[in-house]
Amino acid sequence: MRRRRAEKRQLVPDVRYNSEIVTRLINIVMKRGKKSVAQSIVYGAFDSLAQREKDAEALEIFLQALENAKPKVQVKARRIGGATYQVPVEVDPDRQVAIALRWLWQYARERKGIPMADALASELADAYHETGSAVKKRDDTHKMAAANRAFAHFR
Repeated sequence: MRRRRAEKRQLVPDVRYNSEIVTRLINIVMKRGKKSVAQSIVYGAFDSLAQREKDAEALEIFLQALENAKPKVQVKARRIGGATYQVPVEVDPDRQVAIALRWLWQYARERKGIPMADALASELADAYHETGSAVKKRDDTHKMAAANRAFAHFR
């Protein structure tokens, strides 16, 4: 028997952009409760983005990059009759944001040899231009779901 679903906590919007999504990014970047360090990384990345991309504001670039990295479908393993099938399922909008933020941060961390704020700015800029690792991961996820469309009836 499953327990009740945990209720969503209301996030406090961040101080600079007054945005809950930026707060979510800061919380993902944060390690060991060091929120001020995470804020300096995220705001540093946004400042760097604003200098690189003169045509748009940093928050707009971030939101478009997030939109470009969001997965619409994913595969979930379902065990049916002793066999495990990769069943494609649509992703909840809130989970889309969570996955995209996680991917952007993960691939920014893999960029070695540059300061963290610059690495995050580079990953966001790449996602904004629909290149980069997070967008590639989204495309791979979509391809995997398309390849397993035959098992969609196991939903």
